[in-house]
Amino acid sequence: MKLFWKDQLPLVLFFIVQMLLVPLLYWLTGEGRPMWIMLYGVLLSGAVLLVYLGFRYFTHRTMYKELSSEELGEEFFNPAPGDAPLPEAVHERITHYERLYREQLHRHQSRTEQHLTFMNRWVHQMKTPISVIQLSISELEDDRTSESIREELERIRKGLDMVLYTARLEHFEHDFAVESIGLRKLASEAVVENRKLFIRKGITPKFAIDNEIQVYTDAKWFRFMLGQILINAVNYSGGPGKEVHLAAEDMGEHIKLHIRDQGIGIAPEDINRVFHPYFTGERGRQYHESTGMGLYLVQEIAGKLGHEVELESILGQGTTISLTLRKAKLLHNEGTS
Repeated sequence: MKLFWKDQLPLVLFFIVQMLLVPLLYWLTGEGRPMWIMLYGVLLSGAVLLVYLGFRYFTHRTMYKELSSEELGEEFFNPAPGDAPLPEAVHERITHYERLYREQLHRHQSRTEQHLTFMNRWVHQMKTPISVIQLSISELEDDRTSESIREELERIRKGLDMVLYTARLEHFEHDFAVESIGLRKLASEAVVENRKLFIRKGITPKFAIDNEIQVYTDAKWFRFMLGQILINAVNYSGGPGKEVHLAAEDMGEHIKLHIRDQGIGIAPEDINRVFHPYFTGERGRQYHESTGMGLYLVQEIAGKLGHEVELESILGQGTTISLTLRKAKLLHNEGTS
C-alpha cells in the first residue's frame, strides 16, 4: 500500500492543484458562482479520483505487494500479474530475464562440474607417477640425492592433496560423515602422516590428550585440517630442536584441542588476515613455505563441520591454534537419557 501511494502521489498532487485552479479562474474572471456549486464539483471530481485509485490498486495490487515485500527468498518468484497492461509487461520482462538467468546459471554449473571432475581425475592420475618415482628412488646410490628427491615428492603430494580437498569443498555435503572418534587417535594419525616433515625439520610432537576423549567429527576432513595446522607449525618453528604441543582441554560440553608451536609467530598486523585465501603475510614471504591456503581451508572445513577455530600468536614466541569440538560422550548420554 505504501508503494502504491508513492506511485500515485504525483497524480493526487496534480488533482489538488487543478481543484484549486477552478475557483481561482472563476474569481479572476469576475463570474460569481455559488460556493456550493464549486464545492459540489470538487467533491464529484474527488469521488471520480477515488474510484480510479481503487480500480488502479485492485488491478495492480499483486505487483505492488511483491515489490513492497521485504522477504526475499533464495528461489526466484514471479507472481501472476493479473490483466492490467503494466503488470503484464513487467511479468513478461521478468520472465524473460529469469529464463536468461537460469540458462546462464546452468551453463556455469556445468562448467564448474566439468572443472571439478577434471581436477579430481588429474590429481589421482598424478599420484601414480609420484608413487612410481618413489619406488625408483631406492635404486639411487647417492643417499643425499634420493632424500632430496623424496622431500620434493612429498611437497608435490601435499600440494595435490590440497588441490583435491579444495575441489571437494564445493560438494562438501556429499563427502562427509560425522561419527564419534577418539581425539588422541586422530591427532596421532595426523602427526604420522606428516612424520617425514617432523623428522626433516627436527621438530618433536608432544601429546597431552587423554585416550578416553571422544569427539564428533569427520575423520578424513579433520585429519586434513589438523595436517594443515601441523605443517604450518613445523614449517614456521624456526629451526630444529623445537616442539609442537597438542593438548586437549575439557570445556564441559566441548573439547578444545590446542596446537601450540615454539616458532616465529605472526606479526600483529597479519593476525586478522591469516585466514584469508592466498594471504601469506610477512613471515610467509620470508620463509617461502606458505601457499596462503592452509588456514583458509582450516576455517572453511571447521565451519562446515560445526567446529570453531581460534588463533593466538606472539611474535618471536610461537602460535597457538585452538579447535573447539563437540564432546561425543555427552551427545551419547543426552540421546539415551
